[in-house]
Amino acid sequence: MPSELRLSQPIAAHPKPDTSYGTGAHPGLLQLFLCPNAEAIVKEAVRNATDNNRGIGAGLIRLFFHDCFVRGCDASVLLDATTANPEPEKLGIPNFPSLRGFEVIDAAKAKLEKECGGIVSCADIVAFAGRDATFFLSNGVVDFKMPAGRYDGRVSFANETLRDLPPPFANVTVLEAMFKAKGLDLDDMVTLSGAHTVGISHCSSFADRLPADPSDPTSMEPALASSLQQRCSRGGDPVVVQDVVTPRDLDRQYYQNVLDRKVLFKSDAALLSPQTLKAVEHNAKNPGKWERKFKDAMVKMGATSR
Repeated sequence: MPSELRLSQPIAAHPKPDTSYGTGAHPGLLQLFLCPNAEAIVKEAVRNATDNNRGIGAGLIRLFFHDCFVRGCDASVLLDATTANPEPEKLGIPNFPSLRGFEVIDAAKAKLEKECGGIVSCADIVAFAGRDATFFLSNGVVDFKMPAGRYDGRVSFANETLRDLPPPFANVTVLEAMFKAKGLDLDDMVTLSGAHTVGISHCSSFADRLPADPSDPTSMEPALASSLQQRCSRGGDPVVVQDVVTPRDLDRQYYQNVLDRKVLFKSDAALLSPQTLKAVEHNAKNPGKWERKFKDAMVKMGATSR
């Protein structure tokens, strides 16, 4: 997709701050009035992508998360490198080269500019795409309204990704603190971690969990650890699915995987901690419970502005 469709270029809508409407009305309502097909256009782009590769849907959910956790949900994760700023967020260690879905945002943005140029912010496109990917990967089960009205940011630094994005080796205390810094509570953290039920991971992100440590009650289940060690020892940095049971579907299986110690990251295993174990058990055992909470948590995260 041509680079002029990226947020770093003048075509992007609603940079911070934006007072162009001058009416005092909520920008999200004005956006929907001025571009009523906006959400349908984004949904079509996400549908086309996930029909071809469901992994891109997982990437779009992660893209939304990584955008919101650094400077709020402002699409600054889309900014390309420039001479003035050669290291934007997208080149940060947690994002490059693993972050996916940029081409879907570009496709939606291109169509939106033809339909109603300069109206829909890239930040809202990222949020809608994360919502729509959730819908398709859950096979229509997790369906919800995502408020609009976000502004696009124009500041983006790679070094802020390490500061703000929870690392895969974080313990529950670190996770709770990092989510709290974004206005999200402990249960939001447990709920949003459920997105690890889809997608892939590079072996380097969980190499510290291999081989399984029999003295650690949260260590990886031995058979899974052995299988992963064989795959990850082939050279390079291979990728593996995050959910070995239902890898293509966004569902509550992640929480049963946590209980069975069939998860990849230390941050996943950390949910076996006393302060989060009950929530994990409830999500695993009660159909529909996690799905309802995930809707609310996605909307709450989508309102993050810091």
